[in-house]
Amino acid sequence: MKTQPEPEYRHGSPARVGVLLVNLGTPDAPTAPAVRRYLAQFLSDQRVVEIPAAVWKPILHGIILRTRPAKSAAKYASIWTPEGSPLAVWTRKQAELLQASVTAHGLSITVRHAMRYGSPSIASELDALKAYGCDRILVVPMYPQYSGTTTASVMDDVHHWQLRQRTLPEIRWIRQHHDDEGYIDALVRRVQDHWAREGRGDHLLLSFHGVPERTLTLGDPYHCHCYKTARLLGERLGLDKDALSLSFQSRFGKAKWLEPYTEPTLQALAKKGVKHLQIFCPGFSADCLETLEEIAIEGKHVFLKAGGQRYDHIPCLNDHPAWIDALHGLVERHTAGWAVRADAQPRAALLEGQRQRALALGAKV
Repeated sequence: MKTQPEPEYRHGSPARVGVLLVNLGTPDAPTAPAVRRYLAQFLSDQRVVEIPAAVWKPILHGIILRTRPAKSAAKYASIWTPEGSPLAVWTRKQAELLQASVTAHGLSITVRHAMRYGSPSIASELDALKAYGCDRILVVPMYPQYSGTTTASVMDDVHHWQLRQRTLPEIRWIRQHHDDEGYIDALVRRVQDHWAREGRGDHLLLSFHGVPERTLTLGDPYHCHCYKTARLLGERLGLDKDALSLSFQSRFGKAKWLEPYTEPTLQALAKKGVKHLQIFCPGFSADCLETLEEIAIEGKHVFLKAGGQRYDHIPCLNDHPAWIDALHGLVERHTAGWAVRADAQPRAALLEGQRQRALALGAKV
């Protein structure tokens, strides 16, 4: 097995701890060619589409990648910002704010971000952390609820990178944080902030990304994690079952997915007499196409057309201070036992002594 060249090592360098935030991904531009490249990578992941390759590849390359990119590009263009894709912008800001937070608290941690599909890639960012001297890395999939289609796919890519390394860093990863106290508190704060500005609606709908129903029967805990997040959030907000409901969005293909689906739920709530609906997507750590276009734009049209009068999309956690605090807490707990405090790092004189001994034994640098 061929491994990639190791980065140059200087004896006496301090061991460093890295954190890699990983989100789903986004095209590099709101154009059909860029979307085609993105979808080709995303929909070729067998964690995402569990159809035998011999059956799926002709459909993907012969139909989907010929017809869907132009339509999806138009949707991306409707939510694109001067800074770029919202998901890319928010994920980068989250990494920057987390870096500022850990540094302010005296933690010697280097934070970077990556995308499972698209750029920056997981491999390129792990390369960067390793080149910087990080021999302990915490991978943080930005999916609160575990699913084989998301979190497991991130770790597949991490393991694929490891196969090409001669010297492996120590790797930890966060499996899920759907019931983490800091995460739930951040969700509560986001909803309450919206209520303080816009008033409280008649009903709060929590829309999570959907997955095929068969994943539940095969043992994927995603469905249970979504319901637990919804229950904890509802309890903290003091909402009973008549004021809170849950649905699953973004269905793709003809197979049955987790129900209830978001679009018919919107129609049913309007016909039931809900006039002022507020919708929130707790499973998305950052606003993206699925929240800004599918939920904020298309969902509003569906609800108002069905008879509703007011529709509020509550933004995702994005750069909310409570969410950055929650991320900080997750990182600090999951790096326990590693020397992350700046005052715990070896002194320069000790490191130089180590270097001199290595040079005496024949080391070059």
